[in-house]
Amino acid sequence: MIQHTTDDLAYQYQILEGVSRTFALTIPQLPPALCKVVSNGYLLCRIADTIEDEPNLTPAQKKQFSQEFIQVVAGESCPKALSQALFSLLSDSTSAAEKELIFNTSRVIRLTQSFTPPQRAALYRCVRIMAEGMAEFQQNSSFEGLKDLPEMDRYCYYVAGVVGEMLTDLFCDYSPRIAQHKASLQKLAVSFGQALQMTNILKDIWEDYRRGACWLPREVFAGVGFDLTNLSPGHYEPAFGEGLTELIGVAHTHLHNALRYTLLIPPDETGIRRFCLWALGMAILTLRRILKQRDFCSGQQVKISRRSVKATILVSNFVTSSDTSLRALFYLLTRALPPEKMLPLAPS
Repeated sequence: MIQHTTDDLAYQYQILEGVSRTFALTIPQLPPALCKVVSNGYLLCRIADTIEDEPNLTPAQKKQFSQEFIQVVAGESCPKALSQALFSLLSDSTSAAEKELIFNTSRVIRLTQSFTPPQRAALYRCVRIMAEGMAEFQQNSSFEGLKDLPEMDRYCYYVAGVVGEMLTDLFCDYSPRIAQHKASLQKLAVSFGQALQMTNILKDIWEDYRRGACWLPREVFAGVGFDLTNLSPGHYEPAFGEGLTELIGVAHTHLHNALRYTLLIPPDETGIRRFCLWALGMAILTLRRILKQRDFCSGQQVKISRRSVKATILVSNFVTSSDTSLRALFYLLTRALPPEKMLPLAPS
């Protein structure tokens, strides 16, 4: 097991805030032992994501760097060599914080290698599946969207569902009482991840479009009379709004599974519950805003306010340990959303 320095740990929390304000808010709610490894896991995923999002890299280069990064996380390759080669190719499209993260990959990996074997195995599995899956979808991304809902499920699994599985492995490793529900948690973990990812996809439709990608399922929109090839910012059609409504209903189903997941966590594990509940609450409020303004043309228009974030935190903290109150709150917040859909819990 490799030893890390206190500077590495301090850097991890510092850069986490730079690359994700949301996760910099939610992850510290976890117990300290989990906070450290989950923060590291998020940064590993962010490095994989940065490789796939960099427009300066060709598909072949993205595949090469992704494979090298998988080997780095496995401890089979040098992180410094990877970070130096990748950093030199990053464009202005990559944020300053993400560039800094790539430059300091070695510091992140030193922490990764300091964890226990079960923790390292969970992180490695997540990075491997995510990096390989994202490479497949990024090479085929276009304005035409994904084929259908099952393909959207598969995409969401690679970018978020597998993270839910990783978190579940880490939670169960941390607590024998949580591990008693591992089978049920793993069945719901993918759905929890998909709830959050679908919310992001819907919120970021136009930002993704400007980058030349569309992650919406063509079949769903064709079913309500809208052709995704006609998608254009600032030109709203009612049929497109119907398609969004259908997908919000699907996301509603996954959010309900996310609540079921959270309620399987023992009530006295308040930190883990809060980590889940804050993310769940912010996703619900975002979907409500999208439903109310389906003709939005920028993610900023449907982004929830800081006041709403604070309210989500305050209310969820007040009822964290009460399953009955959480169910009632979920019903009140989601009753304006389209009805839930009958869907499988995992992608086919």
